[in-house]
Amino acid sequence: MRILIVQTSFLGDLVLSTPVFAAVKRHYPDAHVSVLVRPESAGVLDGHPHVDAVLIDDKRGRDRGLGSLRTLRAVRAGRFDLVLALHKSFRTAWLLAAARIPRRVGFRQSPGWFFYHRTVRRDPARHDVERNLSILAGLDLDPEREISRPFVACAAAATARVRDVLRTHGVAPEALLIGVAPGSAWATKRWTVDGFAALLGGLRRELGATPVLLGAPADVAYATAIEQVAEGGAVNLVGQTDLATVVAAIDQCAVLVTNDSAPMHIAVARNTPVVAIFGPTTDRAIVVQRALACRPCSRHGTAQCPIGTHACMKEIGHVDVQHAVRELLQRYAGTERRAVRP
Repeated sequence: MRILIVQTSFLGDLVLSTPVFAAVKRHYPDAHVSVLVRPESAGVLDGHPHVDAVLIDDKRGRDRGLGSLRTLRAVRAGRFDLVLALHKSFRTAWLLAAARIPRRVGFRQSPGWFFYHRTVRRDPARHDVERNLSILAGLDLDPEREISRPFVACAAAATARVRDVLRTHGVAPEALLIGVAPGSAWATKRWTVDGFAALLGGLRRELGATPVLLGAPADVAYATAIEQVAEGGAVNLVGQTDLATVVAAIDQCAVLVTNDSAPMHIAVARNTPVVAIFGPTTDRAIVVQRALACRPCSRHGTAQCPIGTHACMKEIGHVDVQHAVRELLQRYAGTERRAVRP
């Protein structure tokens, strides 16, 4: 049996979809499971034990518009028996129907719901993991019995690359590494440059830690601005590594400080303690935040603050964030991190 799972949303959404991959493999152990993703997200599935193949849909690049025919041909060539569509767009529904996959399961809220053979309700009040798992109801499985934590593999080769990079930056093997991921797809979800810069200085000065800036090429300008202001700087790896190496770097950190973004979900999947900074959005997590009356202003975030103040981020002080880092370090001092298993 050949099964396709489609998740062409953001990287964090892909990480939060991995429990679906586990459930499918558990019930169809002999099936060949492929996942259709965006190119910038593919690296997070390197070495994943529940994924046999990764297909690319560059829907914002070469596969947009008429380029969708390229994706259509690739999906059709896979000769899939069943597809689970975790992405709700009309384009996704149309593409899977045009690929003539004989069993198609999608969400009832999709604008292209009528292209699916079976649809299930996606409850917006549930956690993202639970919402994704609800697709299993279309296979007559009970999603409540399939809940598991997200899983991201960490390749040994990627770990070796991280250690080599840190060595070239003069970081000793025994150094206390604190990861800092300042980026986000949405500007309003980023903490301030001054806040991050003050935190980096405090981590070095008061905790004796080595801050490591992590992120994608799109975050380079923001990370550079932070590094230039920060007392003592940081090891800046933003945009200089592939995604698999970012995963390995997060795995090497004692704590990761991050906005509400994909690195937060990767850290949870790798069992790395997280200090999450939330502004315009909310989540079921222990976070540093300012709970203003106007939030959440949107589900994912926005390009600009709707009231023009960005107070939900500006009023978060670096002392609060640093205190949370210290608390996690103390909580896990002298203990080995629990092994991450799929």
